[in-house]
Amino acid sequence: MLFHVEMQVNLPPDMDPEKAAAIKADEKAMAQELQRAGTWRHLWRVVGHYSNVSIFDVPSGDELHDILSNLPLFPYMDIQVKALTQHPSAI
Repeated sequence: MLFHVEMQVNLPPDMDPEKAAAIKADEKAMAQELQRAGTWRHLWRVVGHYSNVSIFDVPSGDELHDILSNLPLFPYMDIQVKALTQHPSAI
C-alpha cells in the first residue's frame, strides 16, 4: 500500500542544541535506511517549512504506524496520513 505522509517538525525552541543535532542525525540515518529498503519511496522538503511530504510503500497502516512512531523526531511531529490507490486515468 502507498501512503502520502505529511510531517511537520516542531522542536522546542529551548531544546539543547546538541540533543537536537543528535536526534536529527538519528532521524537522517533511519530515513536513509528506509529509503534504501524501498519503504520510504519519496521524501520531499516543503520550501520555507521544517516539514516534508513523503510516500511510503508498506503492507498496512499498522506497519506505517510502527515506522512513524519509531522515528527519532516522532515526539516532535504533527503527522497527516492519506492512503493512496491507483487512479483510473493513470498510465
